[in-house]
Amino acid sequence: MHVNHDSTAAAAPTIDFDTFLKVDIRVGTIIDAKPFPEARKPAWRLWIDFGPVIGVRKSSAQITENHPLETLVGQQVAAVVNFPPRQIGPVVSEVLTLGFPDAEGKVVLMQPSKAVPNGGRLF
Repeated sequence: MHVNHDSTAAAAPTIDFDTFLKVDIRVGTIIDAKPFPEARKPAWRLWIDFGPVIGVRKSSAQITENHPLETLVGQQVAAVVNFPPRQIGPVVSEVLTLGFPDAEGKVVLMQPSKAVPNGGRLF
């Protein structure tokens, strides 16, 4: 998957609202974070609690530049929870943790501005 992170890039093609609703974006709390030295690009392994319905899911996230490992546990993040699992080296990533590129193209996590219940769906 190649995504253009350039803020001056053209907008993606228009989709209808029903297509957007198929993407299940939820909030969860990072309960554990570990280095991922086997990754091709610097990344952390995350365990994210999405509440009692979805539970804890694993993610590989290339967020090392803006998010030191020791600051992650306890933070809430947004993630797509209904993509199929993806093998990333020796790790299976079960959700896609979401973020935006900063001015240098490094990922900044997408997070709620205040605490919300785990498992809440974006709408």
